Amino acid sequence: MAETVVDTPVRFLKLRAMTDALPQMLRTDAKENRDRILEVAREVFAAEGLDVSMREIARRADVGPATLYRRFPTKKDLVVEAFMDEFHMCRNIVRDGYADPDAWRGFRSVIEQLSELNAQNQGFTEAFIAEYPGTIDLVAHRREALRSFSLLARRAQEQGELRQDFVVDDLVLILMANRGLSAASPQERVRAARRFAALMIDSLRASPANGPLPAAPQLGAAAVFNQ
Repeated sequence: MAETVVDTPVRFLKLRAMTDALPQMLRTDAKENRDRILEVAREVFAAEGLDVSMREIARRADVGPATLYRRFPTKKDLVVEAFMDEFHMCRNIVRDGYADPDAWRGFRSVIEQLSELNAQNQGFTEAFIAEYPGTIDLVAHRREALRSFSLLARRAQEQGELRQDFVVDDLVLILMANRGLSAASPQERVRAARRFAALMIDSLRASPANGPLPAAPQLGAAAVFNQ
């Protein structure tokens, strides 16, 4: 009997610890479900368009339809959040590159990661713009990203690593050219994007052998999303 009395407070403390941890476990599970749903949605929308059903996305994400609809009540809710999730990834790539104390390394990282992401998901971007024009005002987001990238490029030029005649419209030109990789299979598209980025980076490195470039086209930030 005495042994039981001694064990009771111990069991109570263990039970309380488990109860206190439960909300955090539920939040973690919910976040993992959300992240998995959005990852699958981006991949499916990029490869197959926006007509894929919600039930099919739930199946591929390995969640129940109820879980999907609880988080995203409508198909549009899912599409918009998946697109914004992808756009935030683009913005974070630029921010991380800008934060790198080695400007040339940060510059290379931006080109590499944006080229790969652009090759993977460009079908989704184009489908979203066509299906939901004007749903999201991207002007401010583009402006912030391009301003940070422009400052990063200037630092790389000051370090003597980036050719002096590079302008921010060249980034737009690279991403537009990168869209041609959509003709390749999904697996080859990523490999092609990495090689294309490496070729572009090598051509942008400052070198005494650099010849003068033709005048830069005035492409503007909107060209990244509207082509």
